[in-house]
Amino acid sequence: MISTRLAATLERRRIHYGWVVAATTFLTMLATAGAMGSAGVMIEPLRTEFGWTTAEISSAMAIRLVLFGLLGPFAAAFMNTFGIRQVVSTALIMISGGIVASLFMTELWQLMALWGVVLGVGTGMTALVLGATIATRWFSARRGLVVGLMTASNATGQLVFLPLLASLTEVYGWRTALTFVTVVIVAAMLLVLLLMRDYPADVGLPAYGDNNVTPPPARNTSFAQLALSPLAALRDASKTATFWVLFGTFFVCGLSTNGLIQTHWISICGDFGIAPVSAAGTLAVIGIFDFIGTVFAGWLSDRYDNRWLLFWFYGLRGLSLVYLSLSGFSVVELSVFAVFYGLDWVATVPPTVKLAAERFGCERAGLVFGWVFAGHQLGAGTAALGAGMLRTDTLTYMPALYIAGIACVVAAMSVLFLTKPKTAAPVPQAA
Repeated sequence: MISTRLAATLERRRIHYGWVVAATTFLTMLATAGAMGSAGVMIEPLRTEFGWTTAEISSAMAIRLVLFGLLGPFAAAFMNTFGIRQVVSTALIMISGGIVASLFMTELWQLMALWGVVLGVGTGMTALVLGATIATRWFSARRGLVVGLMTASNATGQLVFLPLLASLTEVYGWRTALTFVTVVIVAAMLLVLLLMRDYPADVGLPAYGDNNVTPPPARNTSFAQLALSPLAALRDASKTATFWVLFGTFFVCGLSTNGLIQTHWISICGDFGIAPVSAAGTLAVIGIFDFIGTVFAGWLSDRYDNRWLLFWFYGLRGLSLVYLSLSGFSVVELSVFAVFYGLDWVATVPPTVKLAAERFGCERAGLVFGWVFAGHQLGAGTAALGAGMLRTDTLTYMPALYIAGIACVVAAMSVLFLTKPKTAAPVPQAA
């Protein structure tokens, strides 16, 4: 295989193949993030072309966000059973197929089925759980940094694609913009098929930072085991207060980021007379600073108490949202918001992954984080639907911004209930 020969070539140059796998995952998550982020430019065109309300369109986006999260723990189980490459390539086929089919939709139920269900399941298989799985399997050292890079790819990709997609939508229509996303997804699938491997041992290497090659665990192809292992992980993890603190704070994370700002930002700015391309440009600035902030958060999570990192990240994000709700959406005010909010967009992910691995052990970190991430997307779905309903009923998004800002402050305080473990305490394995 190409990957085996490339791994041997890089090893002679003292470059670990894990970085190739991480780069492939980075680009894959960046591509699928384009599919997630494209929803933000579709609300106005769909409302204009089909007459659907913001609440109706937001309902489909909410279904997608919830499924995006709920598939996380099962995606981890699928990867453990069928392999990362098979699961990710199947997911990319679903995403590209769903987007192509949506080019011909004419009814609201078709939007619900394609953008709600098909894309929700497909993107759920390539969510942050993929990045966490790659980081824990391929990296013993620099794990926090790798998680930061993966998180930055997923979150930043959803934002930096928007200016281009908004321009394509404005000039050529939303179908052209989605066609571009499909081409990017197909290119990512080719990279996965060529370069992705499941474990370092598949190319004869130890994990980065280890000295010994660890054989891959035996795959259990039992359907019952596949279905029950995520539920068993949830059963055991839910007995701990740590899980519920991480789940609740991540609910707020989704509520205050991709559920509200990513999904509704162009519409929020439109209420203040800001053109879609300009609004998308602001999101791109947020994306640039998010990349910096999230990678830096990964670096910090390898060195400092992750509880206090989460306290500051949630607290500062809440203050930035309150500031936005009180601003007049001028160029200066939006610039200040973009910088501070961008640095904190998903900086909460690396500390959360690290805390999950510390408390529940590396073997189950992917499954437990999958359920924590489900909380993130439940929060995102709540914000996507709730903000759309508030906008339809009150003709303003400001109440949604107030609620998200206050929720972030509450999340910051709740992190203080976590105690620092003396040693890692893995969740007991299910019988």
